[in-house]
Amino acid sequence: MPDRLPKEVKLTPPLLEELKRRTGSEDPYEYFGLDVREVYIAQPSSIPDFSVFYPDGVPPLWNPAGWEVGEWGVGSTPGNAFHFIHIEHPMLGLESVDDLKRYPFPDYSPPARWEHLKGEVAAYHERGLFVVGFMEWTVFEIAWHMRGMDNLFMDVMFNQPFARYLLDRIVETRCFQAERYAEAGVDLIKIGDDLGTQRGLLMSRSMYKEWFWPGHAAVVAAARKVRPDILVSYHTDGDCWDVIPDLIAAGIDILNPVQPECLDLAAVKREFGKHLMFWGGIGTQTTMPFASPAKVVETVHRTIDILGPTGYFPSPTHVLEPEVPWENIEALLRAVEEYSATG
Repeated sequence: MPDRLPKEVKLTPPLLEELKRRTGSEDPYEYFGLDVREVYIAQPSSIPDFSVFYPDGVPPLWNPAGWEVGEWGVGSTPGNAFHFIHIEHPMLGLESVDDLKRYPFPDYSPPARWEHLKGEVAAYHERGLFVVGFMEWTVFEIAWHMRGMDNLFMDVMFNQPFARYLLDRIVETRCFQAERYAEAGVDLIKIGDDLGTQRGLLMSRSMYKEWFWPGHAAVVAAARKVRPDILVSYHTDGDCWDVIPDLIAAGIDILNPVQPECLDLAAVKREFGKHLMFWGGIGTQTTMPFASPAKVVETVHRTIDILGPTGYFPSPTHVLEPEVPWENIEALLRAVEEYSATG
């Protein structure tokens, strides 16, 4: 049995500003005493010239720590509110495998990109923290960010050599990345591609199994080749019920975020709890922005009863958006601590 339930929240920029205003702290991980830290492959020393792929001008290349999408050529332009952005797709004009062979895919192999990881992981472990090697947008999402979702699905149907080459190149890079994280000693590798909408999958289960599942399974296998006991979590928003058995078959240990607006949490636990642990479960579309603090506490305790308490990491199902009241953030973390103290 663990000595306590872990805590996690992630805040959008307006809430980070609110944290600073209220507390003077700029680091929610340290201020709230959160139990998890993520580590990332280092930024590249330079990013290729993608101007040939953006005839109307290269947009800002979006490359925040951990996501690395800018070096894949993915651009961003501002949305109409807060932190939201429009994704710009560099591969819209590509048509053939030869076009893809000329595309400057990122290079993760330079030692300077990953040699810091062992020391960083060891320092977190000395503090008793749980360390996650972060690599979401693993296969499907980075592919559609480069290609455009409509075009990627058309490729899968009508331009299959193109789709195969694109996905194989992505998976090759992700397998290398997973191996480096495993070598560095992280406790868990977090992969993921959003597969669900509010009402079902973005694609048929058969399409997922044929085109994207092999990449997910290969990434898990690459990590386990280095460390057979390493944990791997998978993130997908939405209603992903139909592919949960496939994720289990790929070797996934933990499902995130188990979105309560889309999934029956009790049914998920009953059907898959022998094979999976769960991370999330606290709704960011419902509970966190709209409930009272007392209701947040009640919901957190009830969700722990349903999905846990062992094999469950209680947390919001997504980064907390600006409309979430500060009192609800405090209530969430207090509820986890209270359950740990009485459980």
